[in-house]
Order: sequence, then C-alpha cells, then structure tokens
Amino acid sequence: MSDIASVELPQEQVRRARILEGATTVFLAYGFQRTTMEDIARAAEISRPALYLEFRNKTDIYRALAGEFLARFLAAAETELSTAEPLAIRLERAVSCCLGMVLDIEQSPHGADILDMKGSLAADVVANGRSRMQGLFERAIAREAESLGRPEARPSMLASMILDAFDGMRLRNPPLADQREAVGAYIRIALASLDR
Repeated sequence: MSDIASVELPQEQVRRARILEGATTVFLAYGFQRTTMEDIARAAEISRPALYLEFRNKTDIYRALAGEFLARFLAAAETELSTAEPLAIRLERAVSCCLGMVLDIEQSPHGADILDMKGSLAADVVANGRSRMQGLFERAIAREAESLGRPEARPSMLASMILDAFDGMRLRNPPLADQREAVGAYIRIALASLDR
C-alpha cells in the first residue's frame, strides 16, 4: 500500500485509506471471520463510530479492498501493455503483475482464505475487474492484429482464452515461477493465430 502520510489528500480520503490499510493488515493476520470492526478501527487508529461513518460492515470494507486491488492490477497491466515490447511480452508482464500481487496476499497466514471469499463477497466487483482486464487485453490484441493485417482475428476470444488460462492455472496453484512460465507459453500459443 502507499504511504498515505506523504500524499496530500482530503481528510476523508486519508481516513478511508487508513481504514483500508488497517483492514488489509487484520484480514490477512486473523482472517475475515475472526476480524471485528473493532480490530479494523484499532488498526486504522480511529474510533469505531468513525469507522461506521465510512463503512456499514466488514463486507463493505472487503468489497472496497477488492476494488482497490483490482484497480492497482489494472493500472499496472495498462502500464505494461503501453510499452513498445512485442505483444506476447507485454501480455506476459501484465499477467505477471497480477501473479505477484496475488502471491503477496497468499503468503500471509489467511491470504488464501481472503482470496477465496471474493466469489461470495465481491463477485460483481471481480467480474467488473475481469471485464475491464479483458477489454485491455482485447484492445492490445486488436491493435496487433490490425498492424499484421489480420482483420479476421478474434481479439475478444483470444483475450478471454488468456484470462481463462490464468484462472485455471491459479486453481492448481503451482510455484510462481511455474505459473509465469505456463502463462507465457499459453499467451504465445494463443497469439500464434495472429502470425499465420
């Protein structure tokens, strides 16, 4: 997370950032079920009433954290996709950003549990993030197809295949190096249709 003390933000944004930082700390340390609003308030160094002015409950906080995580991933992926590298490398780096962020969470005592709850607590947030990621990939693939004179290419299908491969591989949860290698291989296979 960013160092909120060094950024000039309106007071309510600073308070919200402190809450989300504190919630991240306690969710990862204790798990979602064992964390209380009091724990989050204490970690954020605010009163419980002040916490309730920002968020109704832990689920709202979790959803805000999921949205923030996806926004950071999308920003990192967009940065990687905007470089002048070959498309396969740009896509590999974009996916690797997510792998690294997910691994950081998984390494905490309750990280895997926190990630598993996304379907029940923030399915719509995750679906929106995935849709936006697919859009980023689709636009990058479409530009590549256009530059190669491949109007018949199906950027939407290729982008979806890459994300599906990422999701499937995450279920097996191999070591990070193996995940990166597998994603790179899958991206190269998926993009091979552009070179025909």
